[in-house]
Amino acid sequence: MAENESQDRSLAGKTALVTGASRGIGLAVAGRLAKLGASVCICGRDPARLERAAADLRRAGGKISAIQADVALAADVRALVERAQRELGPIEILVNNAGIGRFGPIHQFAETDWDAMLDTNLKSVFLVSSAVVPSMIERKRGQIINISSLAGKNAFAGGAIYCASKWGLMGLTSCMAEDLRGFGIRVSVICPGSVATDFSPHTGRDVSKMLQPDDVAHAVETIVTQAPRSMISEIDIRPAVKP
Repeated sequence: MAENESQDRSLAGKTALVTGASRGIGLAVAGRLAKLGASVCICGRDPARLERAAADLRRAGGKISAIQADVALAADVRALVERAQRELGPIEILVNNAGIGRFGPIHQFAETDWDAMLDTNLKSVFLVSSAVVPSMIERKRGQIINISSLAGKNAFAGGAIYCASKWGLMGLTSCMAEDLRGFGIRVSVICPGSVATDFSPHTGRDVSKMLQPDDVAHAVETIVTQAPRSMISEIDIRPAVKP
């Protein structure tokens, strides 16, 4: 077992849903939650990639459900949550990870680019959270973790629409936390810098010095294993050495 992997089963008996989990950060998070003992539902839009991810997680010993869904579509989200809870039980942990990035000068984008990024990076969090929260309120407990980005705080050339979606996600998360804390539901956000995945190009960077998906998974573990009396609102993650 790798040094940074958990060796306990503190999430045994709990069900987690991780969106955008067929690769990269989402897959690493799903694997970490499964190692902690949770039953994990993963979703994604590419059925072949999703099934490969599920097979890898099952080989590692996880109880996994893989469901194809576009979390930017309300009908898909309703079907996803209903099936996940039918197969694995009430969702107690939700990790909203699904996201896309398109980068370039603002005037070179079309309306379709705006819609795609805002729907996937922001609207999906509203849809999935809204579908999961009622059962969390009923049980008076739950944890929602939104995967944002340092781009949700920092502007950079070529990042206009992506930054807009992540800044919006920061505001949404903060308000969700206030709306739901009285029901025993904790809402947190994780803001990584650039992570070594195929999400965006890393030309000229030393990938070995960049953040890795497991670094984000470790932050998720920190949040879901905190003491019941506390709430970690936000975690920023940067590489120790600039790549």
